[in-house]
Amino acid sequence: MRVAAIYDVHGNLPALEAVLDAIHQAKVDQIVVGGDVLPGPMPRETIGRLLDLDIPTQFIRGNGDREVLAQMRGDMLTVPEQFQAIIRWNAEQLRTEYEELLAGWPETTRIQIDCLGEVLFCHATPRNDIDIFTRLTPEGRLLPMFDGLNVSVVVCGHTHMQFDRRIGGIRVVNAGSVGMPFGDPGADWLLLGPEVQFRHTAYDLTKAAERIRATRFPQAEDFAARNVLQPPSEQEMVEAFTNAGLK
Repeated sequence: MRVAAIYDVHGNLPALEAVLDAIHQAKVDQIVVGGDVLPGPMPRETIGRLLDLDIPTQFIRGNGDREVLAQMRGDMLTVPEQFQAIIRWNAEQLRTEYEELLAGWPETTRIQIDCLGEVLFCHATPRNDIDIFTRLTPEGRLLPMFDGLNVSVVVCGHTHMQFDRRIGGIRVVNAGSVGMPFGDPGADWLLLGPEVQFRHTAYDLTKAAERIRATRFPQAEDFAARNVLQPPSEQEMVEAFTNAGLK
């Protein structure tokens, strides 16, 4: 069993297309989409591409997907005001049947993978989809939320940076982000089984930026410049998340 874990696509269809090509070449048996397919510049096209896959695929819901779903349902948003315009725009792009689709995505899933044992996939942490931690977060702060899981490996995302660390007796790996990585431009993902392989897939960033700018996404220019062509450095974001993360 070889499983590809793709997280935090954020509607970046060109990045997703490149990763899916790499996944097909790797001959994986299953794909886990680890949340935050949304929001982003090409939401409808991105979900459509994932639903058309010819490889068995499981989805879990991230905080971005949850907020778009809340907007579709007319519920109150919990994101800061500066992000609400993109949530509203994403919800407007989706057909009504996608509401039921997003509502059906679970918060976590478990898969038995050769040589790794039972692997738990969550978006941020096993307890919720918004906790922030990095490779530098002290283990003592994390032990309570990873206690009693009875798994050998946990795969997470949310902070858009790959890492590999231990929390208690559990190996915790972050898949990074397909659509909005921090660090080197490109697309990050994981290949699991029989080992954990961190993958980084290059794609045509200039062409991708042009496609994103051609959308009506409210932050298209910023997304193209800051999330595709020249993402923030890993060091910059580790420092920012360390200050804003678990206390």
